[in-house]
Amino acid sequence: MYRRPLCRPRAIGQHVPMSVLTRDEAQTRAQLLDVHRYTIDLDLTRGEDTFDSRTVIHFTAPTAGDTFVEIKPATLRTAILDGQPLDPETLDGNRLPLTGLAPGDHELRIDAAMRYSRTGEGMHRFTDPTDGETYVYTQLFMDDVQRVFAAFDQPDLKAVFALTVTAPGNWTVLGNGIAEHQGAGRWTIAPTPLISTYLVAVAAGPWHSVRTHHAGLPFGIHCRRSLASHLNADAEEIFDITRACYDRYHEKFEEPYPFDSYDQAFVPEFNAGAMENPGLVTFRDEFVYRSAVTDTERQTRAMVIAHEMAHMWFGDLVTLQWWDDIWLNESFAEYMGYQTLTEATRFTDTWTDFAVARKGWGYDADQRPSTHPVAPDPDAVPDTASAMLNFDGISYAKGASALRQLVAWLGEKDFLTGINTHFARHRFANATLADFIDNLASATDRDVHAWAGQWLRTTGADTLTPRTAEAGGHWHLSVDQDGSRPHRIAVGTYDHDLVDSRSLVLRERFEIDVPQGESVTVRAGRRPALIVLNDGDLTYAKIRLDKESEESALRTLSGIPDPLTRAVVWNCLRDMVRDGELEPVTHLETARAHLPDETDLAILQGVLAFAATHITDRYLSPAARPTGVATLTSLCRDLIRRTEDGTSPGLRLTAVRHFIDAATQPDGIQDWLHSGSVPGGPELDPALRCASCAASPYSAPPTKPPSPPNSTATPAPPARKAPPAASPPSPPPRPKPPPGPACSRTTPSPTTSSPPPPKASGNPNRPPSYATTSPATTATPKPSRPPRPRHRRSRGTPRLPPLRRRHGLPAPRRGLPARHRDDPGPAPQTRRPARRPAPRHRGTGKLTHRGPVRRNATAHHHRPAPPDRAPYQLHAANSPLPRGSTTFGLRSLSTPDAPAPACTRWCASPAHPKDHA
Repeated sequence: MYRRPLCRPRAIGQHVPMSVLTRDEAQTRAQLLDVHRYTIDLDLTRGEDTFDSRTVIHFTAPTAGDTFVEIKPATLRTAILDGQPLDPETLDGNRLPLTGLAPGDHELRIDAAMRYSRTGEGMHRFTDPTDGETYVYTQLFMDDVQRVFAAFDQPDLKAVFALTVTAPGNWTVLGNGIAEHQGAGRWTIAPTPLISTYLVAVAAGPWHSVRTHHAGLPFGIHCRRSLASHLNADAEEIFDITRACYDRYHEKFEEPYPFDSYDQAFVPEFNAGAMENPGLVTFRDEFVYRSAVTDTERQTRAMVIAHEMAHMWFGDLVTLQWWDDIWLNESFAEYMGYQTLTEATRFTDTWTDFAVARKGWGYDADQRPSTHPVAPDPDAVPDTASAMLNFDGISYAKGASALRQLVAWLGEKDFLTGINTHFARHRFANATLADFIDNLASATDRDVHAWAGQWLRTTGADTLTPRTAEAGGHWHLSVDQDGSRPHRIAVGTYDHDLVDSRSLVLRERFEIDVPQGESVTVRAGRRPALIVLNDGDLTYAKIRLDKESEESALRTLSGIPDPLTRAVVWNCLRDMVRDGELEPVTHLETARAHLPDETDLAILQGVLAFAATHITDRYLSPAARPTGVATLTSLCRDLIRRTEDGTSPGLRLTAVRHFIDAATQPDGIQDWLHSGSVPGGPELDPALRCASCAASPYSAPPTKPPSPPNSTATPAPPARKAPPAASPPSPPPRPKPPPGPACSRTTPSPTTSSPPPPKASGNPNRPPSYATTSPATTATPKPSRPPRPRHRRSRGTPRLPPLRRRHGLPAPRRGLPARHRDDPGPAPQTRRPARRPAPRHRGTGKLTHRGPVRRNATAHHHRPAPPDRAPYQLHAANSPLPRGSTTFGLRSLSTPDAPAPACTRWCASPAHPKDHA
């Protein structure tokens, strides 16, 4: 499974919670049962709420005993064990007891009606608002198989699965094996090899499919019909990546691909990044790009493809025995995904993207109180619920970094020898961390067990700091280590270029082992201008620069020749800011000085994202924040000017996105909106258009609303062609509402009368914008005080759902991690529109609520910020917004619990998709 940094937690259904399976229960059941085969019949034609599920399980009990089978039905019709009916009333939550099992073979038959899911677990059902077509697909990870069919739901009870599916006549059914249509809506899916229950997959609907063959196997990619044109545009690229990775894995692994086909389905409303179902990998359909994207974002999609294909061997062929080893599946796939992409495709600098976009995720998670070892102790994962806590940057980024260090320490040849031994010994079975380490140790003379104890059973990040001295025409290097892990690292030494003082040239790169003990590295010549530990980013450790190297880096960072080395230095500066060793302003000034000359797009995106979401919105004081935002805006403007010749469209697109995010005034952006493009490109596609619309609240509306998506009428000219307004519209006689977000509030049409004002109320907690004169206040009016502006949206106006759900379009800033921006501090006064009032808090008085107060979108009372949070949070206007965001200008203020806004302005552009998981 591929997850993105800081993804939202899994949604929980509204039904009675299921009992979690404990490790002890799983071990006991595994000793009692040997499961052979599941025969499953699903009927998807029973309505919009439920589907029928009939399951036959063949299993053997070596000894007598009692156990249970899991199922979470809407209605359990019948349960028959060895021809004897069981009482459906004995179902306790999600467990149906199986008592008095005798030694020997058994057959269990269960007939049930199951609920469709709308939260991404079990059988998810989605109706496309664009064309009304319906799609269903399964996501059975961890313990959700029991939402679809009855099962002994634990990973070490592998079995063969044979599925039959009844679907509407115009649907196509996909599964783990080749699916054949038998007529009358009946589909049979080829039986699987031995796999775990959580890997079973079905996807059904009127899919748009593109198919090919490679290495004697059918390959296919699928999406909903409304995205057909977008998938067709990228189909060859997706197939090229898939074929290249498939061939490279067969060069690395002696075990051939173990399944009969390879389908990739891009499914809607997926609550993860992707899932490694054997033979049918499911991806969130935001990876079907519908707007302009950078090459780094295409690389991210390619890496996810490579990541999920690696799981076909590590995870599907050889599966964990219990969930404490889930890290090994994900760490291995993460490492192999980046390494294979580098070796087999045009994306040769993927480790630079890993260093900038993924590794910081691991460092952050590893420095929180909630940190845990890469390989947690089995007692720390006593049940399936606790296993979910380990899906974070440690299991993915830190684990992949640890494996990369292991490869550097062992050598790639010995590492792959151990991996192939692991596959041969445990194919179509289960294995533990101990099995993995034993198999690696069999291929080398190094003490892999000791390495595993130091790297995988400990927490925190080591810190490496160089110390240098000069004597007798030589310079000496020693490394101070804060931590205890062994490291095999490269040291890069750089001198100033004699021609260009802002550039550096590599003197030499050599490897050392840390800790060094009493030894000191001695090199000939004068001390280099810059010394970079962990050059090449082969280990997982925070590095520091000595004083001379820090001064050189701040002056010449963009002149370092290798992009991966630049990424290591940028990460060093990032960590120094987070650890309080470097002023945030210094980091921002360094970005201002060097990013205009940066050529690597991954570095540019990563540093800009950190500057925007951490430096300006979190670390700068309220007094310094306006200057910081102005610096960021100026930086983006320089990047836009630099790319006017069209040589770097991806860099230009990144700069435009961040310019829209960072700007505090709509000047310039308003011109882009009216002309329909940025001068010199890019054009304003739906994502950029909605961000620009939010940035420009006084934009002139089109003379005619756009036609509905399926309308056959001649479309009106695009709104972006409307002439710009000469000046903002004149205010009406009554006070004008504050200039709210262009894409977050319902704007009445010119022909629709305004709704009546809210009725009077004496509620003392009602915000001033909505409070009317109560009997207590009429006796002492204040005629000198101007009336409060009324909120743009009346209490009776329904809130529309987010347009991402209505149109299924992608996030505007694909490829960047979705972040929660906690504690940015109060919004500076300079970011508020001039005409926006700042009413005082009139709540209980128990909390001091500094800054303007906005009414909650669904309740007529204040929601003061909790004591441990700033009253408002700042968010980029075209970033995925959290619940409760209300945008004005280009920045946004959010309250903790209000519903998410909907884009309803005349631009009709989706711009607020939910956070990526």
